Amino acid sequence: MASLAQQFAGLRCPPISISRMTERAATFSKPKRAGNFVVTARAVAISNAQTKEREKLKQLFEEAYERCRTAPMEGVSFTVEDFHSALDAYDFNSEIGTRVKGTVFMTDNNGALVDITAKSSAYLPVQEASIHRIKRLEEAGIVPGMREEFVIIGENEADDSLILSLRSIHYELAWERCRQLQAEDVIVKGKVVGGNKGGLVAVVEGLRGFVPFSQISSKSTPEELLDKEFPLKFVDVDEEQSRLILSNRKAMADSQAQLGIGSVVTGTVQSLKPYGAFIDIGGINGLLHVSQISHDRVSDIATVLQPGDTLKVMILSHDRERGRVSLSTKKLEPTPGDMIRNPKLVFEKAEEMAQTFRQRIAQAEAMARADMLRFQPESGLTLSSDGILSPLNSDLPAEGLDLSDVSPADVSDGTSEKESG
Repeated sequence: MASLAQQFAGLRCPPISISRMTERAATFSKPKRAGNFVVTARAVAISNAQTKEREKLKQLFEEAYERCRTAPMEGVSFTVEDFHSALDAYDFNSEIGTRVKGTVFMTDNNGALVDITAKSSAYLPVQEASIHRIKRLEEAGIVPGMREEFVIIGENEADDSLILSLRSIHYELAWERCRQLQAEDVIVKGKVVGGNKGGLVAVVEGLRGFVPFSQISSKSTPEELLDKEFPLKFVDVDEEQSRLILSNRKAMADSQAQLGIGSVVTGTVQSLKPYGAFIDIGGINGLLHVSQISHDRVSDIATVLQPGDTLKVMILSHDRERGRVSLSTKKLEPTPGDMIRNPKLVFEKAEEMAQTFRQRIAQAEAMARADMLRFQPESGLTLSSDGILSPLNSDLPAEGLDLSDVSPADVSDGTSEKESG
């Protein structure tokens, strides 16, 4: 091919002129001489050489065509399979609802640009970055270099770029979490964010749920509960219908069932009154009477407690029908007056002092049942080696005796407790 191209490049066709044609015609009209035969032979030789070159090129082209038709990949290291694999690596389904992996490479106040190996970058608006309401991407932990799974929710017609969302994925995870919590029948905390004529709207796991007024045990008004957290249990979790129904009453009932006499719970001071302090113990308000704060006299509660303080208290009594719980820190004092002088020590020793108190309750109850047995010999009850009767007599209250006046815990034996029982 190179020689032919060189020959074509070397050929020059001079412009046709009438004078030259006339001269040529005159030449041919003259009698031929011997020199003319030499010129003619040379012209024939050149023509034959060009014809052979053309035939050779034609043969080369035919062979190349045959190879392309029968064995197109012969001698090529990049196979068809490699080509399809390369296409698959950079191709994905861009339909709405498709999940794609991407890497954030730039952020601004309105959103983030995400590389999803498409023909153009995708965009994540700030309102689609989290299930919670945020103003900046950093609040959701979205920074350049973060790689995450996104879902396609639309397309920008201006530049054909895709619009992504993390919020949709977060919603799916939140519904799954709520179904799991409902199956486990656990109590969760929900924050009240609004209300209507039928009940309150509370946020749980990032989802907005409805709490009917019939399922609220608190006597507080909706305005008083706004922006506050309170215990809830799941009643209905239906993702398809976007229905999340919650109950405060069920949560309170379960919490109250766990309140045993002598148990220690952690609470938060809600408010102070002249007669005592109201303590929130997991959604239930208990009263810490001024007389149950310390063995020493407390003339001003504010000198010992303040709203918002966290403390440990012991359950003295629980009236389930009236929803009243009596609390004490007095029974947790290692020595009288510690709640005033060193409350930290009281809280550190709380479990130990409560255990001593419960043992003394058991001893007092055993003595009370023994006294009852002497008046009811036909009951068939006998004292165990531990001084405890079994089964319990039905005449005793189910929650046990209210021993709020039991003497300080520094008396270790139970011989002087009979009159307390």
